[in-house]
Amino acid sequence: MIANYFKMAIRNRYILIKINSGNLPATMELLKKKWTEIIPQLPFDFSFLDETFDRQYKADEKLQAIFSNFGVLAIFISCLGLSGLVSFTAEQRTKEIGIRKALGASISGIIFLLSKEFTKWVLIANLIAWPVAYFAMNQWLQNFAYRINIELGTFILAGVLALIIALLTVGYQAVKAAKANPVDALRYE
Repeated sequence: MIANYFKMAIRNRYILIKINSGNLPATMELLKKKWTEIIPQLPFDFSFLDETFDRQYKADEKLQAIFSNFGVLAIFISCLGLSGLVSFTAEQRTKEIGIRKALGASISGIIFLLSKEFTKWVLIANLIAWPVAYFAMNQWLQNFAYRINIELGTFILAGVLALIIALLTVGYQAVKAAKANPVDALRYE
């Protein structure tokens, strides 16, 4: 019976044998002996299935850690860029903000004025990114034996988080611009 399995291994290149782990060294020695009797031209090379699966998923865990770290770095860099862009926009609109404040505009109204343009771009970026991310995730998940379906809620949550991060970044600079004294803004114009 074992000889038939080993002969099949020549054609299929792999053979799976369920063994009792109670006396592992003796079992492995018996398998090696039978292998060399039946197929002496091929070396006896073995691995345990649980170790093979563990190596496969360790690579995925490392990939996840790399993506997480670079994702956090990308978010940080984008927040720096967004903060600089909001500062530049507020500086360009100093006179407008000063006039609005002198005419009685509220701080929340000025924050809304500065935030709505950036909110629009974050929403457009999400609409562009969702199909690309869906396609990439679908391709990546095809390599797994057990698959999950990608839900729309995942993309909505990611979009909401991106919007919140952008609004917090824009909000800080907008509050700073809105609290500035309008007299200082208009004095030099």
